[in-house]
Amino acid sequence: MKVGESVKAIIIKELKIMVKEKANFFFLLLMPLIFIVMFGSIFNNTDDASLTFHVVDQDQSTASKAFLKQITALPGMKVEKDSEANLQQQVHKIEQGQQDSLIVVPKDFEADLNAGQQAAIKLYQDPTQASSVAPIESVLNNITNQYREQKLQQTLVKMGQTQAEATQALKAPIQIKDVNTTSDNVDYISQVVPGMTVMFVFYIMISMVRRFFKEKESGLISRIRSTSIKPYYYLIGMWIPFVLTVIAQCIVLFAFGHWMYDLKLGDLTAMALIIICISLCGTGIGLALSFLVSGETVGMVVTQVIALAGAMLGGLWVPSYLMPDFVQKLGHFFPQFWAQKALQDIIVHHAHVGDIWKSLGVLLIFAVLGFIVAIIRFPRFLRSAAN
Repeated sequence: MKVGESVKAIIIKELKIMVKEKANFFFLLLMPLIFIVMFGSIFNNTDDASLTFHVVDQDQSTASKAFLKQITALPGMKVEKDSEANLQQQVHKIEQGQQDSLIVVPKDFEADLNAGQQAAIKLYQDPTQASSVAPIESVLNNITNQYREQKLQQTLVKMGQTQAEATQALKAPIQIKDVNTTSDNVDYISQVVPGMTVMFVFYIMISMVRRFFKEKESGLISRIRSTSIKPYYYLIGMWIPFVLTVIAQCIVLFAFGHWMYDLKLGDLTAMALIIICISLCGTGIGLALSFLVSGETVGMVVTQVIALAGAMLGGLWVPSYLMPDFVQKLGHFFPQFWAQKALQDIIVHHAHVGDIWKSLGVLLIFAVLGFIVAIIRFPRFLRSAAN
């Protein structure tokens, strides 16, 4: 039998075995899909990013309604009105930590404004929720400042200034200009889908360790010594089915993210190349691991360490820039970091092949090193199989 036919036979055999293995479906597809749906459901709140104001309007006047209308006129602001009869119930919710704040427009609000007196607005708040209440306070302060400017403008006009002069006098000496530099595709799904995909790619190592030790136990490994096939042909024949499996895994998970959450995949050529490199990298490390560990149990433990440590330090769970500097630097030594970086660049920043060459190179280096380690360690694995 020719070498090419031998390698082909090994590939076909392994593909058939992998399809029959239910554990592969669980670890490589079902588990990442569950994680994507779970994290996506919890954190993907981009469609409901409004700030809610809980309000009790005791005055029910034209002025109080005009005041509340200014809140709803602001983008992303929502007012939930309640009756005066439920005021104590709302306050009780704040005391119990079930609500962070409540705005109360008291009676005589309009009368105080018309009389030129200071009209009060009551803001009930939970002091432990200061970060949540701060935006509400900021909005209220901005609206009250507008009322103050209107009053000052009217005063200046009464003092003899023209409307234009009064407006110019009240004009702020400093202007803040917003410059939006955020990508239009940034959302948590852009973090979750590639992050969970990369994380579970490395669980292929469990399947690889199990397969090689089953081959060893069955005696197939020891028979290789009596054949003309070279070790690296055998390793390549065993490697390719796992690479194809991971490629299929990535395609399914990204297709699910695109279909379920409308994830924009960006340049498909760049995406295809990074998926191939991720597949070679994860399975290359798995190839090395299969000949470094003493058994299946140890292989599963080491896989968990590699997968979870890489996920944490590589920025798969949360963006790397949110972590301490030393953690960000440490993450550069994990292939997961480079895989996630390339995927984020493609999905979020519209990168193309030329923009992700460094990540592609690093992942291929890990793949080659894994294959070299496997070649070096394979003779020892053969001897142990013969014994």
